Amino acid sequence: MSFSIETKLGDLLDNEATKAVLEKHLPGISAHPQIGMGKGFALSMVAKFSGGLITEEALAKIDEELKALG
Repeated sequence: MSFSIETKLGDLLDNEATKAVLEKHLPGISAHPQIGMGKGFALSMVAKFSGGLITEEALAKIDEELKALG
């Protein structure tokens, strides 16, 4: 399976390697109190509703690292 910012957040958090990428760029994301609401959506979509917490710059770096995983 290949990963990107278009992958559902829940799938990214369920995989140890991709979860590590998220935590590297967005520390604490897996424990965020509202994370449950976003698990069914792509990370790119969740970013739009993050109130600026997930920046375009962070998304670009995350996307690059996720795609490099496989």
